[in-house]
Amino acid sequence: MVDDRPQEFHRRFYTSGDTAVDAKILEVLSDFPDNFDRELLTELITSAYRLGKDDASTIDLKIINSAVKELRYAFKIFQPYRHLPKVAMFGSARTSAEHPAYAMGREFGRLMVKANWMVITGAASGIMGAGNEGAGADGSFGLNIRLPFEQEANVVMAEDHKLINFKYFFTRKLLFLKESQATVLFPGGFGTLDEGFECLTLVQTGKAAPRPVVFVDLPDGHFWKPLLDFFESRFIAEGMISPTDRALYQVATSAQEAVDKVCGFYRVYHSMRYVDRRTVLRLNKRLPESFVNRLSAEFKDTVNSGEIVQTEALPEELESQGDEPELRPLSRLVLDFDRHSYGRLAEMIRRINSEG
Repeated sequence: MVDDRPQEFHRRFYTSGDTAVDAKILEVLSDFPDNFDRELLTELITSAYRLGKDDASTIDLKIINSAVKELRYAFKIFQPYRHLPKVAMFGSARTSAEHPAYAMGREFGRLMVKANWMVITGAASGIMGAGNEGAGADGSFGLNIRLPFEQEANVVMAEDHKLINFKYFFTRKLLFLKESQATVLFPGGFGTLDEGFECLTLVQTGKAAPRPVVFVDLPDGHFWKPLLDFFESRFIAEGMISPTDRALYQVATSAQEAVDKVCGFYRVYHSMRYVDRRTVLRLNKRLPESFVNRLSAEFKDTVNSGEIVQTEALPEELESQGDEPELRPLSRLVLDFDRHSYGRLAEMIRRINSEG
């Protein structure tokens, strides 16, 4: 995003407290051409300086230092592949290669790559290894976690440059969400549930963009049924979540069905962004105006004011050079979304995709 505000804009609000230090930071960053990026980098360096001036403990500095280094390296590895959609695939590391779920996981990875997606796993064995095996090293990322006990990367990812080792779970979890467009949960333990619940929480609260979240079971399996029944009998029945939050997740009982649910989510819907107070849904194809009118009536409960309208890229989007230029030709649905009814928003996206 190009910004024509003075270089010192943020400095008026966030400085080191030492004008000489501020001047040195600005001098170091003077070669960066993008004003807004330069401001962000200025604040980043200023934050590091202020940590030292705040007498932050050594352990605090170690945490921040390790986290920033992990994120910087991970962003660098993902950057060349950001044009390709990716699915975060979770499941037990303890699943043996003889278990039927392993074969299903391997087939899921194969089919996702065939659909021009990449697969991100935790890089360990079991379901994660199956997914990487099916996708192959070229179609895979592995986000490994360093644990007190030995956890080696699976053979597919062990020598691949897209294997990233993390010290902290929180940086690793950020990458699983930030760099993927879908979440698929095979049978697993605490880690699988942790990733699944965090994803659902972030989507439900609007802290992550809408995405398909798919619970995958064997054709005759009942692994996820007790959990999904608990959602109904406790979460929904006792008002802990909205009935419309059912739309935030789906169930699949085959690898192909899971792939269809992931890819189907993006059949017409492409992505979402906010422009000022407006919510903008980018579309892979233009919708008939009669359908948009029906959509506006059906989902008027999600809109603070006005109607859902179909437009081209908004002027604010065209002015922002930070946006990917390939997204500019896409049609848009623009609405004053209440930023609360994210289950209903998921239902709206399904209705949009049904028109495709």
